[in-house]
Amino acid sequence: MVELRLVGLSEDHSQLILTDAAGREFAVPVDERLRAALRGDRARLGQLEIQMESALRPRDIQARIRAGDSPEDVAQVAQVPVERIMGYAVPVLAEREHVAERAQRCPVRRQGAEGPGQLLGDAVSERLRSRNVNPEAAEWNAWRRDDGRWNVEVGYVSGERRRAARFVYDALGRYAVADDDDARWLVGEPTTKRGPQPREKSSRRLSAVSEEEEALSLDHAAQVTDLTAVAEAVRSGQAAASVAPGPVRADPQPPDPPAEPSEPARPDRRKSASRKAESGAKPKKRGRRGRASIPSWDEIMFGDENKD
Repeated sequence: MVELRLVGLSEDHSQLILTDAAGREFAVPVDERLRAALRGDRARLGQLEIQMESALRPRDIQARIRAGDSPEDVAQVAQVPVERIMGYAVPVLAEREHVAERAQRCPVRRQGAEGPGQLLGDAVSERLRSRNVNPEAAEWNAWRRDDGRWNVEVGYVSGERRRAARFVYDALGRYAVADDDDARWLVGEPTTKRGPQPREKSSRRLSAVSEEEEALSLDHAAQVTDLTAVAEAVRSGQAAASVAPGPVRADPQPPDPPAEPSEPARPDRRKSASRKAESGAKPKKRGRRGRASIPSWDEIMFGDENKD
């Protein structure tokens, strides 16, 4: 390191003039950093260094951390080591922790509830204990919103998942309200979807049947049973009738004498027509014995029109 000797100020008093042993002159600008160094104000000097090296001012750094950013995120944006950020982040982080503690001691306003509400911390602890979750293991965090109120978040592990419930804390009104379904579930408010807690594996459920639907189903089943019984009775009766041999009727007319062998027998057209008429009046014989035709539902319900 080269040792320099102070010669004096420049003519415009904006620089210090220094010289080395060889007589070469050097100029140092007189600015806020030099004044802070001469006063021994390290905090001010560090702040000035951050302003020179980063793209964010200290006020911007604290505003980002107060809004929920972590020091690591701000350091990455500012393009400086996180150690340079912690000097401004520590007081803001303490403020956020204090707000989270105050919110737990404030009542929760619930929809439709009357009278003083339960304290936020007590309501959350009671709900977590009901699910075998240790309230002491829950992590509380707070950050400021654009409208001046605070978001208060409680994180916990339930089952194998990590969950987070968010509330809105009004520091002036000293109350908190649930901001999402997880928060509403924690304080006992109705949710817009299924509860956030893990449930048992869903099994196949039987849907409940109303008394009216059950009565209709039983009546319908009884009607089907009655119709089936009638159909079976008719079917068995017809089958028995087709199988049983009927009485043998004698031909009222004697058979014609055999014709001459020289002349072929000619059928009597009048007798054939008479026999066709008689056969048309009689019921037709079924081609296959032992198998009865199934009557239609109209015949079962109203009877056969041909049987008088």
